[in-house]
Amino acid sequence: MLSELISGNLDFTSMIVYILSSLTVIFLTLPVHEFAHGLAATKLGDPTPRYQGRMTVNPFAHIDWIGAACILLFGFGWAKPVQINTNNFKNPKRDMALTALAGPASNIIVALIALIFYNILNLFAVNTFAAVFYYVGFFFYYIAFINVSLAVFNLIPIPPLDGSRLLSALLPYKQYYALMRYERYIFWGLLALLWIGVLDIPLHFLSNAVMRFLEFIAGLPFGFLR
Repeated sequence: MLSELISGNLDFTSMIVYILSSLTVIFLTLPVHEFAHGLAATKLGDPTPRYQGRMTVNPFAHIDWIGAACILLFGFGWAKPVQINTNNFKNPKRDMALTALAGPASNIIVALIALIFYNILNLFAVNTFAAVFYYVGFFFYYIAFINVSLAVFNLIPIPPLDGSRLLSALLPYKQYYALMRYERYIFWGLLALLWIGVLDIPLHFLSNAVMRFLEFIAGLPFGFLR
């Protein structure tokens, strides 16, 4: 993240690779994340995402610019939430939970694919162009890590994140909608916590744990080639 360049933890070239990875996530992965929400809701009987033009991977239909800036600054962020009408679901609580999980699940899938590319590039990082393969490999590694971070971050059970929608499957309607009345204030509180770094340690701990597991899975096919 950009704060690491200021603190000297990343060299300039690595930071450029990180920024390019972040922009790729913002313009390619976030649309897939929101499309996954919309697809899940549509398959479960709610046409609202289609009516609102969210059944697309066009980034400009999904990008929230504050959330995009947070990805660049902190490695965590969000897009515009896909609107869902639970009245169209056969089983509102279950189907809302499945719809909410679809977005983070798409991030995990993208991260796994990126790590496979990272492993492929590492096989070639031993020749004359080793430096090129090294940085291209880390481009995919950063994409994987940002996607894992997004999945973990979005599962925090506070609005407007996906985890808050999971609460709708666990809380009685009265308590859930009472909480959502304060969504705007909770949102600004979330930004404040991100800015002062309160969430850094728990989020990075969880993200690193998930990342290590995905690295193990993605590396299995390549263990015999090294």
